[in-house]
Amino acid sequence: MRKPTVAPSEKIILGIDPGTNVMGYGVLRVMGNKAEMVAMGVVDMLKMRDPYLRLGHIYERVTGIIEAYMPDEMAIEAPFFGKNVQSMLKLGRAQGVAIAAAIRRDVPITEYEPKKIKVAITGNGAASKQQVAAMLQRMLHIPEEDLHVQMDATDALGAAYCHFLQMGRPQATHTFKSWKDFVNKNAERIKK
Repeated sequence: MRKPTVAPSEKIILGIDPGTNVMGYGVLRVMGNKAEMVAMGVVDMLKMRDPYLRLGHIYERVTGIIEAYMPDEMAIEAPFFGKNVQSMLKLGRAQGVAIAAAIRRDVPITEYEPKKIKVAITGNGAASKQQVAAMLQRMLHIPEEDLHVQMDATDALGAAYCHFLQMGRPQATHTFKSWKDFVNKNAERIKK
């Protein structure tokens, strides 16, 4: 007797790179053990003067993105701990508002440190934003014209992809000694 084929479950992951000037977002569709980019972009608030209106705009835009793509989970980049306390506070507020929008829509949230995202994507916790974007472009077969000039979009997509790798995928458990080591161990994933 032949077993019925079961369609792989689909999951949508929303990635967010919080910011009060520019917020990045990326959406992945996961089918079984494969991920593909659905959308990525930025929410530009540079022309908005009032910091509280910016926070309201973040809430509205994240809510709109959630309603448009109906994510099953959200991965959000943790604020980077730098020397400027005011910058950290602003990033924390932006992150909190994005989290509140997801909670309001019952979307589970996972937070990832920037270093963990970089290690998951490139194998190097000190990788540049450009290196992360280049690896995502290769792994997800993103056409050049779909890449954003602002790296906030690929940072957000990186958070979503990191979350995908953490969902029990064998790739999430690998450690890499170098960029070359990462490419060698992931040759099948990055072939076009």
